[in-house]
Amino acid sequence: MFKLNIQQTIDKVENSFLKKNLPLLKIGDNIKVGVKIIEGNKERVQFYEGTIIAKKNSSINTTITVRKTLQGIGIERIFLIHSPKVDSITILRSSKVRRSKLYYLRNLRGKASRLKQTFK
Repeated sequence: MFKLNIQQTIDKVENSFLKKNLPLLKIGDNIKVGVKIIEGNKERVQFYEGTIIAKKNSSINTTITVRKTLQGIGIERIFLIHSPKVDSITILRSSKVRRSKLYYLRNLRGKASRLKQTFK
């Protein structure tokens, strides 16, 4: 009984920090994430654009792995989507995928790494 009360308290605290205005993120979506960057005493938003290749759901600890290719080199970044550092998430386009993790994109280059786009 004591353990149940602690878990309920933890859930209440976590729910107060969950973001309510997030779009429905799916694997294969091409997104633009605005991340708050602090430089000295100034704060600005830097955008990171790429494809979601993985998603892990666990309430407040929900993460997405975003991959982009910059000058022929693949770069992956993991975002904690309920973090205060994440300012905005915008879906640019969606793709049709049949897997829950797109790790195979790491081995593909150029046109081979394209995903079939779905239209809304």
